[in-house]
Amino acid sequence: MKSKPLLAAALLALFASSLLTPWSDLAALFGQDRTLALAVLAELRLPRALLALCYGAMLGASGAAIQALFANPLASPDLTGTTSGAALGAVVTAYLLGFTAPIALSVGAVAGALGALLLLLALAGRRAESATLLLAGLAISALAGALTTLALALAPSPFAFYDAYEWLMGSLVDRSLSQAAFAALPAVATILMLVRLGPALDSLTLGEEVAESFGHDVGRLRLWVVCLTAIGVGACVAICGAIGFVGLVAPIFARRLTGGHPGRALVPAAMIGGALLLGADLIVRFAPLGRTLPIGVVTALLGAPFFLWLVVHMRWRLAR
Repeated sequence: MKSKPLLAAALLALFASSLLTPWSDLAALFGQDRTLALAVLAELRLPRALLALCYGAMLGASGAAIQALFANPLASPDLTGTTSGAALGAVVTAYLLGFTAPIALSVGAVAGALGALLLLLALAGRRAESATLLLAGLAISALAGALTTLALALAPSPFAFYDAYEWLMGSLVDRSLSQAAFAALPAVATILMLVRLGPALDSLTLGEEVAESFGHDVGRLRLWVVCLTAIGVGACVAICGAIGFVGLVAPIFARRLTGGHPGRALVPAAMIGGALLLGADLIVRFAPLGRTLPIGVVTALLGAPFFLWLVVHMRWRLAR
């Protein structure tokens, strides 16, 4: 039952093209030229849908793992500076070092994401209070954003800002199957590895001593979560740019479905994250003709009010 919304969103992502006539173009193509119709699906629709599904699922699972690691519902890849760090790494690799191959961009983005997460651990600690975690994450995001702007300003190309704008805001448009594979394969591997860490993350909610008594190495667990999140976020950001709030919203809904167990919430969070990003991409397609709306703007417009509600709700609970 839980997979039906995800399946419906994936099918819509493959076939929908506009709000008024979502099926007519492909229906006409299939009736006249099936080869052309299959080419449209394989080269235009499939990479976009695959990226939305895998990127969203990875953000959901990574957000759930980070929230379990920090024991904090405000932790997510974007609010901890991981996404901004990945964007910085990719920009430096492409515009200052001159390496534009997908594998090089992925390595640079992973390095940036890993650096941001390690810096957050050093500044806020593993079980930071909400305010401390939020301030540290905002500081890292602001620093990474400023360094990204500086890197673009120092880039040899005078059009660096224009070229990077759409990518920095998040975009799934005009990506090939090979580019989708560079993001999808690390994303799927990240999800699978994080799911294997689910029992350890569940035991961590009882305290580090209890987790150790169950045979889990807390230090190694922390290192695995940080590295896997950096790999997944970095690989996707390198191809699609920075997309926020999915990693915050999906785990919160997933924990409600699993009784608050962070380890059991990993798979539902991945499914919800995939459905959310597929839905956001459909909203982008339904934008007025002739205008390009970055998908990161859509997720921010939907996620920011939820984040504000979450902060107010947590403050209200603490005041009771």
